[in-house]
Amino acid sequence: MLSGLIAIIIIAVIVIVLLMILFSFVPVGLWISAVAAGVKVGIGTLVGMRLRRVSPRRVINPLIKAHKAGLALTTNQLESHYLAGGNVDRVVDAIIAAQRAEINLAFERGAAIDLAGRDVLEAVQMSVNPKVIETPFISGVAMNGIEVKAKARITVRANIDRLVGGAGEDTIIARVGEGIVSTIGSSKHHTKVLENPDSISQTVLSKGLDSGTAFEILSIDIADVDIGKNIGADLQTEQALADKNIAQAKAEERRAMAVATEQEMKARVQEMRSKVVESEAEVPLAMAEALKSGNIGVKDYYNLKNIEADTGMREAINKSTNPQDANSPNE
Repeated sequence: MLSGLIAIIIIAVIVIVLLMILFSFVPVGLWISAVAAGVKVGIGTLVGMRLRRVSPRRVINPLIKAHKAGLALTTNQLESHYLAGGNVDRVVDAIIAAQRAEINLAFERGAAIDLAGRDVLEAVQMSVNPKVIETPFISGVAMNGIEVKAKARITVRANIDRLVGGAGEDTIIARVGEGIVSTIGSSKHHTKVLENPDSISQTVLSKGLDSGTAFEILSIDIADVDIGKNIGADLQTEQALADKNIAQAKAEERRAMAVATEQEMKARVQEMRSKVVESEAEVPLAMAEALKSGNIGVKDYYNLKNIEADTGMREAINKSTNPQDANSPNE
């Protein structure tokens, strides 16, 4: 009797364990929820999801949500998007939001946007409620050389058709910045920009800057305008300083050439003096040789000395009476 009771308990435990394993592998509760919501899905489909390593809850719950919203979606569409690495629940929410806002968004389009790395629900919300992008201060220089700084607020709306392959917010900011710089640069005077900042937004908006982007620009508003440096005066100052440095360098070059020329002339004068001294040193030798050989007499020698002494006396008298001649170069 006791052994029969133990056998029954063992069988009951085995049955309970088997049922637990079965219910953990086969999401019966999820199947009941789907059937109660009117979604036709079979137990075999749920088991197949388990075998394909797909979380049935990640597919069936969005399918129930889509069915309640009146969307004709199938388990194959949702399961294929899940296997591709997409966010099924996010895509379904985006399609429901687009349907409520009367925006045409097919499941394939929403799945492609999601797989492209963009938040498809946020894109739909931005299509309904436009987003404001604020640029940093962008500097431009008017024709009179005054720097003008402007900050813009760009109101954009997501373009669902261009979300895949379209440029992002950075491109919008860069293009608007380029338009602001060119508009300020084409102004003859900076006061015109300060008096009418709307001219910047009107000029930039007319250029079609949202081409090829994932957004549609609704408006561009200048939030703040400020005056910067006098770039023209700074450039003129720098140019004058550069010209001054060039002139100083050329003057220094000329001075160095003059010093070199002076040193060369001094060297030549010194060389000439050395030659004169050498020549004067040879005169007594030549005179002695002439006396020795009889080419000149003693009387002629003394006459020559008298002439030299007389010439020296005349030069001394001339120096004492005409001091300017004493300092002349010919001396």
